[in-house]
Amino acid sequence: MSRATLRDVAKLAGVSVATASKALNGQPQVRAQTRERVVRAAEQLSFSPNTLAQGLITQRSGTVGLLTSDLEGRFSIPILMGAEDAFGSDQTSVFLCDARGDAIREKHHLRALLSRRVDGLIVVGARPDTRLSLGELPVPVVYAYAPSDDPADLSLVTDNVGGGRLAIDHLIRCGRRRIAHITGDPGYSAAQDRARGAVERLAEDGLGLAGGEVWFGMWSEAWGRGATRMLLERTPEVDAIFAGSDEIARGVLDVLHEERIEVPSRVAVIGFDNWSVLAGNSRPPLTTIDLNLEHLGRIAAQRLSAAMDGEPAAGVETFPVRLITRESTAPLR
Repeated sequence: MSRATLRDVAKLAGVSVATASKALNGQPQVRAQTRERVVRAAEQLSFSPNTLAQGLITQRSGTVGLLTSDLEGRFSIPILMGAEDAFGSDQTSVFLCDARGDAIREKHHLRALLSRRVDGLIVVGARPDTRLSLGELPVPVVYAYAPSDDPADLSLVTDNVGGGRLAIDHLIRCGRRRIAHITGDPGYSAAQDRARGAVERLAEDGLGLAGGEVWFGMWSEAWGRGATRMLLERTPEVDAIFAGSDEIARGVLDVLHEERIEVPSRVAVIGFDNWSVLAGNSRPPLTTIDLNLEHLGRIAAQRLSAAMDGEPAAGVETFPVRLITRESTAPLR
């Protein structure tokens, strides 16, 4: 069976080829009744517009690039999924390129994407620290997760300060008062921001950190284990631990199990990132802060589409995170 053409759609709808094309491309000159008739005809014939032909008319390729430095895909893949969901309704394809943290590789991927005539770019960082702008390009760019250093660019970021506040607020609502914070590399803005949010929320209830300080270290289970041992030696009466990542939280749980300290009845534990392979499989399953990265990807796609339609934006937009409650936290009895 031959593939339906625009001419077939126009004939079935009783309109000219030009009118059928305008109706399917959303042109305003077409009456609503005519557009509805053309759309019904296209659906009846399972008509799929030729992407190349559409591109010649609209001067678009129907593709965008997603350029990332996130080796493991922990942050870029959810953003990609969200972007693809948003672009799916208008049949835009997404090309994913991983620069692996290499500036030269990033430039190579950028040249390759531009040579393919992508209509726009979403740039995703491996960590939420400010990155160098790509500068002026012939297509719109949206920076997601890691903001650009150029205020003329549009950057979308998650609220790490708010995430720290949210974690502590949950623990306080569970009746915890002696709350410690074990987190990662202090050179990461995420570690500093989450700690700042935690300390601010504690202060609102007249509380300080158990152990007297933020336990900065590495983003690893090993650091979670080591820091927890030191914390228990210094502050054995701790009743909750806020870990700056789910990896760290897994290390925290390991030591609490070794010391036969029950979670959450004696010590509640909360992580950060909602990395499902860790949080969902922890013993007990881990309460954590979700970065809402799929939502961030959808918003990035929407902002990029608007920019491609001639409505660019600039500055930094911050989006809220959310609490995912599992068995590692519960009200103190």
